[in-house]
Amino acid sequence: MTNTHIPHVIVVDDDPDLRELLSTYLQSNGMTVSTAEDAASMHAALATQQPDVMVLDLMLPGEDGLSITRHVKASHTFPILMLSARGEELDRIIGLEVGVDDYMAKPFNPRELLARLRALLRRPVAHNATSTPSSQNTQAFGPYMLDLASRTLKRDGHDIDLTTAEFELLEVFVTRPNRVLSRDSLVDLLKGFDRNPFDRSIDNRVTRLRKKIEPESTSPRYIRTVRGEGYLFNPNGETA
Repeated sequence: MTNTHIPHVIVVDDDPDLRELLSTYLQSNGMTVSTAEDAASMHAALATQQPDVMVLDLMLPGEDGLSITRHVKASHTFPILMLSARGEELDRIIGLEVGVDDYMAKPFNPRELLARLRALLRRPVAHNATSTPSSQNTQAFGPYMLDLASRTLKRDGHDIDLTTAEFELLEVFVTRPNRVLSRDSLVDLLKGFDRNPFDRSIDNRVTRLRKKIEPESTSPRYIRTVRGEGYLFNPNGETA
């Protein structure tokens, strides 16, 4: 008999009515739901639970949603859908930069939230509950396999020669899929990288990496440019 995995959602919001509404609705649609009212109760829950996805309010008492996202993404791989009563474009952009995987403005339709959660759960990296140490050290995209432990990249079993700088950039992208990373974010994530607002080294490094992994480096499918914002890594390599 096939063992069907029941998705586990943790809802972090200081509104008790919303927590109850989402808990009831998501459970009625085949999901297990945990709730937390603030950062402290969320961290306590994560100490004993392994959710598959998080619904996180931006405006929380104490530690806000952006700060929580930074801390969660440092040690967990599950996706985060952020909720905001403001729905401002700047909030959305900042949220995406710190690691939010999707974004919805309040008020919202619960059916749309359910659809977005299911879409996040379908992503290849969406689940960390059943990950093993070996799977955590390898990341697949397209025909490639990136081994973080041995610091190698293979395509169809053959090594792709990467410089240290190229490997480190690819590691940043692969471990943060489907989110926009600004040039400043990339500078911060690449340890030891010198910051210079007029330096185009990030762009040059992206160009070199594209030549090694893209079918056509002039029409990138994995490392996409988001005009005016930065870069987005698309592990499935679909054409835009």
